[in-house]
Amino acid sequence: MSKEQIEQFIHNGFVRIDNAFSTKTARQVRDILWQDLPCRRDDPATWTQPVIRLGMYALAPFVEAANTPVLHAAFDQLVGPGRWIPCRNMGTFPVRFPSTDNPGDTGWHVDASFPGADPADFFEWRINVRSRGRALLMLFLFSDVGERDAPTRIRIGSHRDVARILRTAGDEGLSFRDLAGKLEDLPHKTETLATGPAGTVYLCHPFLVHSAQPHTGTEPRFLAQPPLLLHDALTLEHSETGYSPVEEAIRQALLV
Repeated sequence: MSKEQIEQFIHNGFVRIDNAFSTKTARQVRDILWQDLPCRRDDPATWTQPVIRLGMYALAPFVEAANTPVLHAAFDQLVGPGRWIPCRNMGTFPVRFPSTDNPGDTGWHVDASFPGADPADFFEWRINVRSRGRALLMLFLFSDVGERDAPTRIRIGSHRDVARILRTAGDEGLSFRDLAGKLEDLPHKTETLATGPAGTVYLCHPFLVHSAQPHTGTEPRFLAQPPLLLHDALTLEHSETGYSPVEEAIRQALLV
């Protein structure tokens, strides 16, 4: 990535990588997912649910999409060589269908990264200021996503506000639920949409506030949102080797 892209990541909280993986790989992934969906690809009348969740997938096309040379180079630039764990599955796929029904999952949130007292309760998973467990939030577009195709909504620069919330929560951090409850009190941020052709990947700061939205287009949307995992927590002070862009974004936020 260019210096400008890295600065964009630090200040805005994300960077878009075009042609991060091939359209052939995207098509292979969609073919596999259609086999597991309880509806017919060629019959929109069977698309009766606004969202169907599938996962977790570790088949070759999924792993190939997450481990291209372009993405590995970007991970090194944003997180640091040797500090991230290669992605071996794509996690859950929320496949979204055109629908007038409320999908029920469109709240603003930050993805949690380590378990709380009950690992089975996702809403009690936690996030702390050193982003224990998570280096990046990643949005993999496996179908063409336009403005009507339920693109993920992003609050530009919101990762900085979240860093300041987490500053006083220490290593224990906040639960997914508790942090989500604080987001509406944050300063207004301009929104953008994670659109692009199949093969596009958005690499996002782990603190970036985002949300799903209803699908008002015509074709199902295929997107994965796996984390890029960390070997160790982020370093925010007293580093002898400098700070990665992920760390620098937090450090700059905490100076305010």
